[in-house]
Amino acid sequence: MSQSSSQQQLIENHTVDYVPPAERHGQARDLFTLWFSTNIAPLPIVTGAMVVQVFHLNLFWGMLAIVLGHMLGGIVIALASAQGPQMGIPQMVQSRGQFGRYGALLIVFFAAIIYVGFFISNIVLAGKSIHGIAPSVPMPAAIIIGALSATAIGVIGYRFIHSLNRIGTWVMGTALLAGFAMIFAQELPADFFSRGGFNLSGWVATLSLGVIWQISFSPYVSDYSRYLPREVGIARPFWATYFGATLGTILSFSFGVVAVLAVPEGTEAMAAVEQATGWLGPILMVLFLLNIISHNALNLYGAVLSIVTSIQTFASRWTPSIKVRVVLASVILLGCCLVALSASADFIGHFIGLILALLLVLVPWASINLIDFYLIKRGSYDIASIFRADGGVYGRFNAHAIIAYACGILVQLPFANTSLYVGPYANLVEGADLSWLVGLLVTCPLYYCLATRGRGQLVQIQCRSGLDPR
Repeated sequence: MSQSSSQQQLIENHTVDYVPPAERHGQARDLFTLWFSTNIAPLPIVTGAMVVQVFHLNLFWGMLAIVLGHMLGGIVIALASAQGPQMGIPQMVQSRGQFGRYGALLIVFFAAIIYVGFFISNIVLAGKSIHGIAPSVPMPAAIIIGALSATAIGVIGYRFIHSLNRIGTWVMGTALLAGFAMIFAQELPADFFSRGGFNLSGWVATLSLGVIWQISFSPYVSDYSRYLPREVGIARPFWATYFGATLGTILSFSFGVVAVLAVPEGTEAMAAVEQATGWLGPILMVLFLLNIISHNALNLYGAVLSIVTSIQTFASRWTPSIKVRVVLASVILLGCCLVALSASADFIGHFIGLILALLLVLVPWASINLIDFYLIKRGSYDIASIFRADGGVYGRFNAHAIIAYACGILVQLPFANTSLYVGPYANLVEGADLSWLVGLLVTCPLYYCLATRGRGQLVQIQCRSGLDPR
């Protein structure tokens, strides 16, 4: 095999273009390992610790809210993931079939913010982990090392990311279970089961956090299922993604809860993990560091795809090369490192607040995406139109989707309770954000009514174009 051929197999050639059937590979179970391993990491553990430290729930009520929140949100990420094998294109590119070629740009912008935010948060965590393991390494150098490592994986792309997460599922899953065993094998504090209690605002906030955690992956989840053969269908990718994403996050959130309850009140989350797990603590820190780097590559990969999607919107014939991906990844890396190096000590807390605020724009998009794919078009899209400069049958703007999307955001504002904006009716349940529920209940039926009303006209256009109107 030639060197260039080996490179093509190692480094992914496709970016936002359609993956033809002859190049499809893999099995649905790869989605389980990807999303399970990705969520066994410090960020969900730190977030889980907030259930006790910020929302003041006890073990029982905290665990109940965690499980229900992730099980509900997991339905969205699983339905989005199952679209990948049927479409063969990234999630954000697929949005052109719902919002129109230019109408989808706003969604791409919000997705890029999420990718970059997660990337910065994780390189900050990676830097802290490296500095904690090797104090002689200064924090700035540690952050750069973590960022460069994730960038290398992200540039190589799809195959390598899946391979790492197959290994990570066994390693990280075993390590986390061993961590639970170490905690419960030791004498627990007297208030382990009684610390905290039940409060409605904290319980709803925890539930909402679980829902948005899962929904936050939906703008790019099918990027990692689009290489699967179309023949895998809908059910297998759905269940593989659902169980991988929900089990991984529930375990990590729960580990954060248990760890902070097992140490004196007020201990920082990752310090609590190291203290509560005894001799296993330093080993867990090393494994967490490796996993941060591995799964942070997904955020860089998604950010690159978002930028490519944006550029290609205005240059339909442009197909980026591997060198272009490397350049874009390097630019993003430089910008993120500059932000991370100047980040405040409470950056991660502020970022989690931003993610909750982004719920306002993610819920209407997810509603439209799923209603359109499963109920309106039923998985039948004209791929050629999605890549045409004029948007083909989907046009440059789809007024139905844009109107429903705008309404979905606006109806949430009075009920929003975020770090960026608090609405006049935000305290219907004090301290809890219920805007996502309002957005879901309004956007789904509104878009369905608007889209089905205009479906007859679309079918006529498709027929005149010689396309299958199914």
